[in-house]
Amino acid sequence: MKPEEQLKQWILESDNIVFFGGAGVSTESGIPDFRSVDGLYNQEYKYPPETIISHSFYVRNPEEFYRFYKSRMLFPEAKPNRAHLALARLEELGKLKAVITQNIDGLHQAAGSREVMELHGSVHRNYCSRCGKFYDLAYVMKADGVPKCSCGGTIKPDVVLYEEGLDQHTINKSVQYIRHADMLIIGGTSLTVYPAAGLIDYYSGQKLVLINKSVTPMDSRADLVISGPIGEVLGDAVEGL
Repeated sequence: MKPEEQLKQWILESDNIVFFGGAGVSTESGIPDFRSVDGLYNQEYKYPPETIISHSFYVRNPEEFYRFYKSRMLFPEAKPNRAHLALARLEELGKLKAVITQNIDGLHQAAGSREVMELHGSVHRNYCSRCGKFYDLAYVMKADGVPKCSCGGTIKPDVVLYEEGLDQHTINKSVQYIRHADMLIIGGTSLTVYPAAGLIDYYSGQKLVLINKSVTPMDSRADLVISGPIGEVLGDAVEGL
């Protein structure tokens, strides 16, 4: 049986699927990833991207942080692709229980997914560091330089910067979903960023599927490895269901 046929068969047989995804899920929507050849980490800036999107840099130099953040990390025009739509469809069918994502773009929710664990936060949520008032993405985009709250405080995106810890509640829920899954599909991630990549250690089932364009450190542990664009692979697997 071809890997793609096996994937479709397992999806048909499963009713407790969990999906874990990274930047590769959104590249087909025109959002660049960080680690590919033309990704953010291979472009030239005054400071390395890892430095700019760190907590200490944000505190020290919010103007430079926001210049980079607005020009390189916000893609308000991006639309969900076949991967996002396929996952939303699987949830609608009662097969998929949760999407766990490292992405901050909100495209899973835009596609219709309801149970989304955002490990690294979301660009759509922004809060005043002083009073906690909420601001949407449009407000941040329109602001000149560093966005300010009506109280005068600085608005910070609800995204996990380098040096910041992940939200423990989100981690705990993700662990529970993975632990109880009968099928775990991992896609569009190099599985090199911890602690997120370590979450898959909690899966003990027999249907671990890896869908990625390049090899990952976990390929040997997977029950099924499919090399290809995740939108195409997942879209074809869910078509007709």
